[in-house]
Parts: sequence; structure tokens; C-alpha cells
Amino acid sequence: MSTAKPFTELSLLPALQNGVAEAGLTEMTQVQAYSLPKILRGEDVVVQAETGSGKTVAFALGLLSKLDTESFAPQALVLCPTRELAEQVAEAIRKLARVMGNVKVLTLCGGAPTKVQAASLEHGAHVLVGTPGRVLDHIQAERLSLSQVNALVLDEADRMLEMGFQDELAGIIAKTPSERQTLLFSATYPQGIRQLTKEVCNNAEIIKVAASRTQTSIQQRFYELGDVAPAQAVRTLLLDLRPGNCMVFCNTKVETQNIAAALKSKGFSTLPLHGDMEQKDRDQTMVQFSNGSGRILVATDVAARGLDIAELDLVINVGMAHDIATHTHRIGRTGRAGAEGLAVTLIGAKDDYKMRLLEDTLAAPIKLLELPTLNTSVPPLTADFVTLQINGGKKHKLRPGDIVGALTRDKKLNVDDIGKIKVQAQWAYVAVKSTKVNHALALINNDKIKAKRFRAWAL
Repeated sequence: MSTAKPFTELSLLPALQNGVAEAGLTEMTQVQAYSLPKILRGEDVVVQAETGSGKTVAFALGLLSKLDTESFAPQALVLCPTRELAEQVAEAIRKLARVMGNVKVLTLCGGAPTKVQAASLEHGAHVLVGTPGRVLDHIQAERLSLSQVNALVLDEADRMLEMGFQDELAGIIAKTPSERQTLLFSATYPQGIRQLTKEVCNNAEIIKVAASRTQTSIQQRFYELGDVAPAQAVRTLLLDLRPGNCMVFCNTKVETQNIAAALKSKGFSTLPLHGDMEQKDRDQTMVQFSNGSGRILVATDVAARGLDIAELDLVINVGMAHDIATHTHRIGRTGRAGAEGLAVTLIGAKDDYKMRLLEDTLAAPIKLLELPTLNTSVPPLTADFVTLQINGGKKHKLRPGDIVGALTRDKKLNVDDIGKIKVQAQWAYVAVKSTKVNHALALINNDKIKAKRFRAWAL
């Protein structure tokens, strides 16, 4: 089957076809071309596909195509391993559903107030997107009934099993009708996923399209660490390659913190991300990296999935990942949307065995390169933008256009001084040129937006 089939070939509702067009989607990815016809026929499907394959659009169109918008009982449930991924999935569904009218998509994740979610559930929702722990909490507290759910999506199912959500998944699935459509998406297909497929799917076809993009669009390089400290090696590569943005993956939280701190002390625009951080701090870090306020994100594998960066120039692995699947997830963050990507792995003394296992999966033997010489004559990588957080969001009827209007009202800031804007339920974030931050803060804090007072501060 050709991977260049247009969406217009699908038997979608006219409103959904309009939604696809408004989203700028014209031709289906390989995952979409294989799975969507089956999904739209109501069949159970299991898809093995790596990050960036277009799977979210595939199941989102499937869910939306069968919604009864007159009923506000939950009809579709999407389970994700992390809050970050759940938020991105929910936003993608909302974007496609915008032209359908009154479609309510509700996120149910840890790190957000339970009472607020409970209040929203009382008013009903068409589609629920959440993490297993929080969804099960609502079910056990009898705040949520899944009796009308006709479609269940397990997104990044292997990751959910790795994180120990087996019991939560079983508890949730037991509360859904047996007559439902089940769609399971997984980057890998280990024994645990095989067993889960047998338990939750009905004659599901397994579609595997996992390896092609990594092989064709991501260049891999391997450097020998030798006696060089990991933080210095990362700094050397950043100064040599000078990417627009970069993710640095570490195997431990301690190493993540140490490398992030070392880079920051040398003037790099650096953000750490690991599991010990509070959810609000993780959210702020994600926003800053996504909008270009941070150039380097140093992370553990908690961020390997769920971070939606359309264009990532470089991935650096500090040491080999724990297994080949994790290595694939890491480097899959670059080379997306048809762009060429570069993934660099620093090989230490303990990495030889894992490197040889990876080598067996590659088309050519791995050649270890020498690190370039540290060039201290070039400046560190800094960000041109700073993120402002505003204490208002969708719940306060705040929209991106309102924020732009407030920042440009005295014509001292123009559109080029304003970067990406993200409006969430309770908060909004806007990237502003670092040279204009003080004036931008004054405009928001000393005046009104839509006749309301809001407070803003720089992250």
C-alpha cells in the first residue's frame, strides 16, 4: 500500500474532512494509511509504530467519526502513560473536532486538582484522555462511569506496562463494555504487549511499521568518551554542532541534574527534566523547551515519549540506553516530519556490550569517532526568547489573539517580538524576545485584557 494516499480517499464525515484540511493534513503517513480504513470500519487494531508516526491522528479520527455529540456520556477513552502525552493527545483531538461543533474532550491526569476534574465530569464529556492512575481513582470514587464507552485506546501501551500500570489498566478495562472497539499502539511488541493484546482485543490485526523512518531519516554517530567527563563531552559537541535545539538523554536523575547544572554554569540555555520534579515544574519546562525559551533539554527517559517537538535538530545520548527499544525512542525525537535528524551517542567503558547488540540491528558496523577539540572561542547556545506565564487561560476565556493584542497595543512590540503562545485551562504561556521582557510584563500587569486584570511573570 502506498504511504502517499490522500485523506480524501477515506469515508470520513464532511466535518472531519474539513478538520483534516484545516489541520494542514493532505497525505496519510504509513501508519494512517494502513490502520485508518480498519479503524473506521470499527475493527480492533494493534499498531507497532515509533514516535512521530502519525498514530494520534489515526485514532483521533476513528474516535470522532463515531461520536454521538447529543450525548454527553463518555463514549471514548484514551489512556496514556504520562500527563504530558495525555495533554498533547487531547489537544490533537480538540483540533480535529473543532469543526464538529460542541465536542467536549476532558483530560484526567495526576498533578491536577481532583475536585476540578470531578466538577467537569458532572457536566459530562464525549472523549476522556487520561493516565491510568487518575482515571481509576475517578472510577473507584464513583465519579466516572464507562458504561457508554464504545472505543478504548491504549496509547504507548508498552510504556504503561514499563511504568507498572498493569493493575490500573485491568481495573479500568473491566469497567468498559465488552462490546467496544479497542485500539492499541505500542513502539515495541514484547511478551507483555502480546498478552495484553490477547486480553483486550478481539481478532485484532497487528500492523508493524516501526523501523523505516529511523533507518532513512536519522543519522547516527558514536563517539568514544575515554577519559573525558560526560558534561564536558556534551558541551564540546554542542559548541561543535551548534544545533538550534537539542535533547540530552541520561540514564539517571543524578547525571541529568549534574550535566544540566554544568552546562548552565557555562552559559548555555539549559533545562533539566526528570521524575523527581513537581508536575508544575515539568509542565513549565516542557513549555519553555517547546517554544524555544530553552535550547538544551537534559532529560531522563521519562521525557522520551510525550514531548511533542515538531523539529528537533539533535539528540545526544550520554551512554547507551538500557535497551535497544529505549535507544530507538530517544533518537526518534529527531528526524521527524520528513526532516533529517542527527543522533549522537557517547560510548563509555561499560557500553560495549549494549553497543554491539545495537550494531546487530544496523545496516553497517558502528565506527567509534574521536570527540572534537573543545572550542571555547565560540559562544554558548543561548535562547532569544523568555517565557511569560499568565494566571489566566481557557477557563477565563483567554485566547492567543487576546495576548497578542495586549502585547502590541502600544506598538513597542511587534509580532516578531512574540513567539509561541500556549493557552491551557488555568494558565497561558507566551514567549517574548528577551530584550522586550520587562516591557511585556508591564503591559500585562499594569493594564487589562478583555476588561480583566491578569498577572504575568517570567519563568
